[in-house]
Amino acid sequence: MSQRKLAVVSTHPIQYYAPVFRALSRMQCFDLRVFYTWSQAADRKLRDVGFGTTLEWDIPLQEGYAYQFVPNVAKRFGPEDFRGLQNPSLISDIEAWGADAVLVYGWYHVSHLQALRHFKGRIPVLFRGDSTLLDQQVWWRKTMRRVFLWWVYRHVDVALAVGSNSVDYFAWCGIPRSRIVVAPHSVDTIRFGDDSGGADARAAAWRRELGIPANAVVFLYAGKFQPKKAPELLFDAFAALAAGSYLVYVGSGELDAELRARTAGHANVHFLPFQNQSIMPTVYRLADVFVLPSRGPGETWGLALNEAMASGRTIIASSNVGGARDLIQPGKNGWTFESDNQVALSNVLQAAMDQGRSGLARMGAFGRQLSGHWSTEESARLTASAVNGCFGVTSN
Repeated sequence: MSQRKLAVVSTHPIQYYAPVFRALSRMQCFDLRVFYTWSQAADRKLRDVGFGTTLEWDIPLQEGYAYQFVPNVAKRFGPEDFRGLQNPSLISDIEAWGADAVLVYGWYHVSHLQALRHFKGRIPVLFRGDSTLLDQQVWWRKTMRRVFLWWVYRHVDVALAVGSNSVDYFAWCGIPRSRIVVAPHSVDTIRFGDDSGGADARAAAWRRELGIPANAVVFLYAGKFQPKKAPELLFDAFAALAAGSYLVYVGSGELDAELRARTAGHANVHFLPFQNQSIMPTVYRLADVFVLPSRGPGETWGLALNEAMASGRTIIASSNVGGARDLIQPGKNGWTFESDNQVALSNVLQAAMDQGRSGLARMGAFGRQLSGHWSTEESARLTASAVNGCFGVTSN
């Protein structure tokens, strides 16, 4: 009997998904092919609106698995717009390949929604998304949203949830709990773990170059400088602390000038430009604590938390960060605080300060152990189990 075939529909090569595709291919439990719908991204150079620059990731995203770019004919193309991905040949390409099941990443694109509707009832349809119910909406908008989403998810046989908030969302959308499988949001924990020690040494040298004393507690924000991420809230909370700690911002975005003006005159605040993926294990090690203060809307997970955990850092996140519920064990590997509450954030920053560098290192080490539950390999294993369940195959 020939090997079963799984078609994956995704927008473009993404640094968090490509490693999972490679891991699934290595498992060889079915034939995998990824159909990318943003064909304009084939040259790997992408305009990132949040960072305000054109990016080309410096880690391999198109190696170790089979894929093809499906021509996108949208006049205004890109995954931010519902009509920005229009791929007339997507369904016929998947059928010509002979897929036995299809896994669609995200429905908010014309072609992806069309694929869900077409293949439902023909072959098993799996869906992966990370939406949550965290963002508050007025009752009538929430009701309209729910009615529409119940219709969307009628076209899904199995939903792959990335965590607890995602499970709640799918259940609210009408998918029975028996058809929701957790396949966690993940990062390459091996790469971020860096057992060689090279990233630690480079980070220590970098701290010295920045003039940060060896015994100082350092807080880190790394990401886009945009309102939903609330980087300015972090500075305001940090400024309320007693002297003796440092804050490092890494990234860029629309709030760049405002942040620099706000922090002017504070010698214990440093800015570093956007850093590519290969250097991020070192970036996280600049700090003792990584902080994700997002207010949202739309902070469905916050994969930087996974990266920081795997790098052995203590983590802090707001209550509006989707992954905080699963990733943070308060007082053990980090803390959460009420979203947009500066006093609450100052309190948890102070709690971190009270631990000292040695206490924070112990918390970070505990978090690194936990990060194994959110690894590329674990996500691939649970995804494969869900797919094999559709084929009537029991996974080990």
